[in-house]
Amino acid sequence: MKKQLTRKKQLLTYFRPFDYVFIGLAIMLSFVPAIWTVYQTMNQPQTSGLVAIVKINGEVVDTYPLEKGGPHKEKTYYPNKGQYNIVEVDGDSIRVKEDNSPDQIAVKTGWINKEGQLSICLPHNLIIEIQRTKGSPPASEDSEDDLILPL
Repeated sequence: MKKQLTRKKQLLTYFRPFDYVFIGLAIMLSFVPAIWTVYQTMNQPQTSGLVAIVKINGEVVDTYPLEKGGPHKEKTYYPNKGQYNIVEVDGDSIRVKEDNSPDQIAVKTGWINKEGQLSICLPHNLIIEIQRTKGSPPASEDSEDDLILPL
């Protein structure tokens, strides 16, 4: 029992009364970044501010706003005679649903919905690119997987 009391007294001698105040203040201040992040996330507009730009031969053919709960659309593009691409927009995502290119790379790319993503059909010179509209805030979503590069 006396050993325990002496240990407690030793611990009390290491800290002065104002040390507890500083420790408590440091703990409270550690939550400020989390509170600030939640506050900023709550005050962002609900629209994503993303658009999908469809280009054929380097020329912008169509622009689709990407919004959650947006309309479902399908459109067929004919870049050259005998070539077609069916592009599907579903809310906040876009993809090349079907085309008659030999490798089907654009079809295999699947849905894209993040800023900077591309879907490219080289034989038809069709490019779908997702960009942020001017004046819209950057995305606040977790984008950890955006930084992972394949080996």
